[in-house]
Amino acid sequence: MRLRSVVTAALLGLAAAGAFAQAKEQFFPLLSYRTGPYAPNGTPWANGKQDYLNMINARDGGINGVKLTWEECETGYATDKGVECYERLKTHPGVTLFDPQSTGITFALTEKVAGDKIPLITLGYGLSISQDGTAFKWNFPFMGSYWTGADILIQHIAKKEGGFDKLKGKKIALVYHDSPFGKEPIPLLQERAKMHGFQLELIPVTAPGVEQKAAWLQVRQQRPDYVLLWGWGVMNSTALKEAQATGYPRDKMYGVWWAGAEPDVKDVGEGAKGYNALALNTSGTQPKVIQDILKYVHAKGQGTGPKDEVGSVLYTRGVIIQMLGVEAVRRAQERFGKGKVMTPDQVRWGLENLALDQKKLDALGFGGVLRPISTSCQDHMGSTWARIHTWDGKKWNFSSDWYQADEQIIKPMVQAGSDKYLADKKLQRRTPADCQS
Repeated sequence: MRLRSVVTAALLGLAAAGAFAQAKEQFFPLLSYRTGPYAPNGTPWANGKQDYLNMINARDGGINGVKLTWEECETGYATDKGVECYERLKTHPGVTLFDPQSTGITFALTEKVAGDKIPLITLGYGLSISQDGTAFKWNFPFMGSYWTGADILIQHIAKKEGGFDKLKGKKIALVYHDSPFGKEPIPLLQERAKMHGFQLELIPVTAPGVEQKAAWLQVRQQRPDYVLLWGWGVMNSTALKEAQATGYPRDKMYGVWWAGAEPDVKDVGEGAKGYNALALNTSGTQPKVIQDILKYVHAKGQGTGPKDEVGSVLYTRGVIIQMLGVEAVRRAQERFGKGKVMTPDQVRWGLENLALDQKKLDALGFGGVLRPISTSCQDHMGSTWARIHTWDGKKWNFSSDWYQADEQIIKPMVQAGSDKYLADKKLQRRTPADCQS
């Protein structure tokens, strides 16, 4: 009897020790694509995310003593593989949230995460109407959607032309990745075209975008005043090379923020000079957070990728995404218990109650990197600002001040879109009580 008691006590002790060890690890599943035609863009993004988690462990010992762990799962930017990665990693102990890194995967997971009660971060991509947190409890399209991005580009073009009234009769072409990602800005552009009288030409490019001669033949025939480039991966550099071959002026081209990074232009070099794109964040190694990554991670030989990539546009965006996830956990701990592993639902509350003002961003080492972000139950985006930067043949330079998307146009569209989504899915809006949960 005594032996049984001793064995039972020992087993209980081991179980408790195992539970404690498990309870001190916050797990971040990392969907990535380091292979295929989108790898040049997906890789620095993924490296930034990993390096930030590594740095938080090395510099801070995790989040209030909770160690951060992670596992990458290669999707190749394919929706079916992304769903497979999600299904495999969602049950991992301490799972926090998912960043699909793909609009197509986001569309496929939106209903799944609602059932599983796991949040999705889709910074600068995904479903534009998911800005409405009363309809999309688990989606967080931080810092902008394709509607806000398209709106800002039209604002900028109007400013260059001398006012919105000067857009009447102009021709603007959208050369877009023929996928959910590329099609997402179309409703906003159609709305703006109706308002201001410009002609919108839609020119799809079959994924992955290595063959665009037919698209640029259309550009040459239609001779648009401006071309908006909604590309990703190899499609972007190919488009710039085709524009050069066609003789279309690069200074009349404006890319989305996924078509405005170093991999998009470095192989084109001087041929891309004058090309413009949206920018959600800065680049470079000056910010304190980047210096800390170099100090605590790369100086110890623990960097995920090459040191000279640290601070590049997409690397920095990966760092920002992971910072938002970490700060959501930290915010959740303030309510549900400091030093504890947060459940996905608790992390969802943290994401929904972020208040990253300038003082907080400065303290985190992100001063000057991005604009302040403040979320709520009604607003899962938190910020709708972006700038334009221009390639000078060797580097990106900011060529505009910050623009804010016009909420008077976007909010009614978001409301109508989320109303339709809820009706189609036979779902109800969240109640005020649920917003407090």
